[in-house]
Amino acid sequence: MTADVVMIKCLVWDLDNTLWQGTLLEGDQVWLPDAVRETIVELDARGVLHSVASKNDRELAWERLARLGIDAYFVLPEIGWGPKSDSVRRIAEGLNFAHRAVAFIDDQPMERAEVSFHLPEVRCYPAERASILPELPEFSPAVATVDSRHRRQMYQASFRRDAERAEFTGPDEDFLRSLELVMRIGRATEEDLSRVEELTVRTSQMNATGVYYSATTLRGLLADPRHEVLVVTLTDRFGPHGAVGIVLLDKHPALDKHPAVWHLKLLATSCRVVSFGAGSTILNWLINQAAVAHAHVVADFRTTDRNRMMEVAYRFAGFSHQPCGCHARISQPPDLDGVQRLHLEPVPRRESTTMRILAPQLAEWSAYG
Repeated sequence: MTADVVMIKCLVWDLDNTLWQGTLLEGDQVWLPDAVRETIVELDARGVLHSVASKNDRELAWERLARLGIDAYFVLPEIGWGPKSDSVRRIAEGLNFAHRAVAFIDDQPMERAEVSFHLPEVRCYPAERASILPELPEFSPAVATVDSRHRRQMYQASFRRDAERAEFTGPDEDFLRSLELVMRIGRATEEDLSRVEELTVRTSQMNATGVYYSATTLRGLLADPRHEVLVVTLTDRFGPHGAVGIVLLDKHPALDKHPAVWHLKLLATSCRVVSFGAGSTILNWLINQAAVAHAHVVADFRTTDRNRMMEVAYRFAGFSHQPCGCHARISQPPDLDGVQRLHLEPVPRRESTTMRILAPQLAEWSAYG
C-alpha cells in the first residue's frame, strides 16, 4: 500500500451470478463459489466491510445468505427493486463513508454503468474479478490491525447502539452518560504503530491536515523524546470502538523567558465517534494539559474537501490566526502546501460530563525551564 492509493472501506455485492451462481427468483439452486467465500473472509479480516445491493426478494435472499453461512458478514444490506445507485448511496451514507471509499461488484454491465453514472467516485468491478480483489492495492492495507480484524463487529455494535439511541426519549447528554463511555489516551507503543498508521489513512472528515504518516515515520517520532505519539481508544457498554484518534505533538520547552510551545502536528479522530464529541473531548484534554504547563499551542491545519467539521472544532476550541512569537520556535516548514498554523494561548476548559478520560500527564516542563 502507498499513501496515494485510496483504500476501499466497503465492498457492495450484487447477489445473482455475482456473489452466488444462479438466479434465486428463477428457482435456481444457487451456490457460493469457494473463491468468493475466500474473498469475503479475507477482506473482512483486513477490515473491509461487505454489503449488498441486489434486486431481489429481501426475505428470500437473506434466508439464502444465512443458509450459505455468510449473512453475518454483511452490514446495511439493500435488497429490493430500486436503482442500485440509490442502494449504494444509502449504504455509503449509513456508514458515513465517502463514495471513493466504496466499491461495487456486479455481473451486469448496465448495472455497473448506472452506478458509475450517478456515483462516479464509486469503483465498479465485474463479477469475474471477485476472486482477485484481495490482490488489488485498493483492497490491500499494509497491515491488518487488531481493530481492522474486528471492524465489522464494531460497526454492528454501533448499529445496535444507534437503534437504542433512536428509542431514547431523554436529552442526548443523558443518553451519552448511559453509554458509560471511557476514553483512554496513551503513548503509542511499537504494537500500536499499525493502528495509528491506519487512522492517518482511513480518517478524512476529522483529520486536521490529511497528512499520511507511515509506520517508519511514526517509529522515528516514538524514538524522539520531544515528540508525543498518542493513540486514543474508546469503549462503552456495547463494547470497544477500537482506536478512534491520534495526536502527534512536538513539545518545545520553555527558552529564555519564552513560554513552552506545543506543536500539534496532527489530530485525527474516526468519523464513527463524531456524535460522541470525541474530537472536542481530546482537544479540551490537550488544552488543559497545555494550560498546566503554561505552554502555547500551535496547530497545523489544512483545509480539505472533507474536514470542515475539524476546522469548526479548532475554531470552537479557540484556535486562531493571532500572531505570536512562538511561531518562530517551530523551524520546520509544513509537510504539505496549504497548511495553516493556528495559535492558542490555553486557559482551562470544562472537562467532559459524558465520558471518563484515562490519560497521562503531559505537562512535564514548566513554563520557563
